[in-house]
Amino acid sequence: TIEDAAELSLNQPHVVSLESKPSNLGGYGGYDIRALVKNALRMRPDRIIVGECRAGEAIDMLQAMNTGHEGSMTTTHANSPAEALKRIETLCMMAGLDLSPRAIREQIAASVHVVVQQARFSDGTRRVTSITEVGPLGEAGELVLHEIFAFHRSGVSPAGGVLGEHRTTGYVPSFLDEFITRGLIRGGEYL
Repeated sequence: TIEDAAELSLNQPHVVSLESKPSNLGGYGGYDIRALVKNALRMRPDRIIVGECRAGEAIDMLQAMNTGHEGSMTTTHANSPAEALKRIETLCMMAGLDLSPRAIREQIAASVHVVVQQARFSDGTRRVTSITEVGPLGEAGELVLHEIFAFHRSGVSPAGGVLGEHRTTGYVPSFLDEFITRGLIRGGEYL
């Protein structure tokens, strides 16, 4: 895990937690998230979890995700899955590399398979509101998204809690057969 301030406490074997550190008054000795992502890659991890992408480390994270570190993940703040990917694109531009927007979108489409959107509701609870698959780029070079599940709010309980349910959208994700083959879900369980 890579974070600005250690918050993730994964109860798994073989977890290495890296935490950024500001430079001293002389400008030395600091480690930012970008440096930690690069150092994590030298450790040959199975997956990398960046607590939150806020700047140019997004491009390093995408490159790590696209080079055999399946299951890697990060968070970013946005109002929808589409806006989350647009934000990642913008953060990649902050890395100072000479990459075209299309090249960045190609990296995103090749690296990010699923966007999980979470929201806080009026009752204070947090819920997953959307699970969306990222497809290959469209003909015009745009990111193509396919929502798989969506939370449908149905009202408020007498105690003030938000009521609702997750529903499939009818879209069958491209990775469904792989999930069945790996035993992650049973055939017919999705729908």
